[in-house]
Amino acid sequence: MIKPTKKGQMKKTKLSNNAGTRAPIITHTFAVDKGHYGYIWKIYIEAEDPDGDMDKIAVVVDQTGHGHYPTDWVYLRPQFREHLIGYLQWNTFSSKASNLPDWTKITTKVSIFDKAKNESNQVVFPFTIESGSKNQEYQLPAPFDKENIPRLGHIMIDLYFVPH
Repeated sequence: MIKPTKKGQMKKTKLSNNAGTRAPIITHTFAVDKGHYGYIWKIYIEAEDPDGDMDKIAVVVDQTGHGHYPTDWVYLRPQFREHLIGYLQWNTFSSKASNLPDWTKITTKVSIFDKAKNESNQVVFPFTIESGSKNQEYQLPAPFDKENIPRLGHIMIDLYFVPH
């Protein structure tokens, strides 16, 4: 960033808040692609930032028949600035719908922003509401198959009922 001095000369200054110039990189992800209405959906993410200034996760949801919801932001704790591994949790019950019909399709896009507003690569997760998918078992792939993977935050989007 270049600022003019009092005499009109240009002077270089550092970016504030220890912000870097390189974007974060999402390196690994995992999420199941179906669940019943009310399912606790976990989106697993591993990411790194060479500048060590990851700041927040952007979650953009699109629901077939409804469209886009406003971006939901999950702010990162300081220990996740350089490297993170964890999951976002979305409780798919909605205060705006008593139920969602089977085959409701949701597309969730996740990216990470750093303090300098550099955006990582975007990862897309499709999800379908299916009542027959209760109690589904799945094996977490590496690197998420370790114990004590932390929750990074909650996705706070209430879906709307859209009849088919």
